[in-house]
Amino acid sequence: MANTNIPAEERALTPRDVEALDKRRQWGLTFQVIAGQFGFFAILLTVWSGQDATYSPGAVHPMLYYNIFTGVLAVVFGMYGTYLKRGRSEFASL
Repeated sequence: MANTNIPAEERALTPRDVEALDKRRQWGLTFQVIAGQFGFFAILLTVWSGQDATYSPGAVHPMLYYNIFTGVLAVVFGMYGTYLKRGRSEFASL
C-alpha cells in the first residue's frame, strides 16, 4: 500500500531522485536562511537610511539605496528558497 503521507508525485522516486529532492530542499532552506539575514539587515539599515534620506543633499542617498537593495534581496531569496523547498518535508508532523 502506498504511503499517503507522501505526495503522489514523490511516491515512485528512485534513490537518485530522492537524493536530488533532498539536495533541492536543503538549498531551499539555505536560501530561506539567507533571506532572513538580509531581512534583518534591511531592518537595521532603516535607522541609517531614514537619516540619510532626510539629511543627504540631492539624489545622493547611498544608505537608502543599500536598504532597498537588501530588502529586495530578502524577498527574492525568500521566494526562491520557498520555491525550492516545496513539497512535504522529511520530518513534517501531521
